[in-house]
Order: sequence, then structure tokens, then C-alpha cells
Amino acid sequence: MIGPVEQHLGLVGRILYGTSLGSIGLCIGLWIRAKTVGEDERANAERRALFVGLWPPMFWLIGDTARREGERRSRPGLLRRRG
Repeated sequence: MIGPVEQHLGLVGRILYGTSLGSIGLCIGLWIRAKTVGEDERANAERRALFVGLWPPMFWLIGDTARREGERRSRPGLLRRRG
């Protein structure tokens, strides 16, 4: 039986996967835009694109962790008491 917490964790995981893919698109868009700006602003625009390019793996891994935790909690008998 899947409870509300497990469903929420699965939804959060899927949202973070989408956010990861969206940030890849944003990075590409910023990189293309960096090629169209003047020389004075180009370095800053390229740094911005590279900074956004660091986000996808972070979002993907957080989403993967949330999904796995939701799956782990939904399996009966595998929860262990800590104490």
C-alpha cells in the first residue's frame, strides 16, 4: 500500500527530473545568447551559462534520491526501526 508520503516523494522526484532537463535547456539558451552579446558582456554571459550548467546533475541526483526513498518506504517489511 502506497501512502501519501511515498506518493509525494515520487512526485517530487519526477518534478526534479523535469527541472534537471529544463536547466539543460536554459544552459543551452544562455550559451547561445552569450554568443550574440558584445565583447564586454560575453565573459559574464558565458560564466552565467556555465553556472546554470552545473545544476542538472544536482537536480537529477536529488530527484533520484527522493524517488528511491519513496520506493523504499512503500515496500512493506523493509522498514527498520532505528533506536
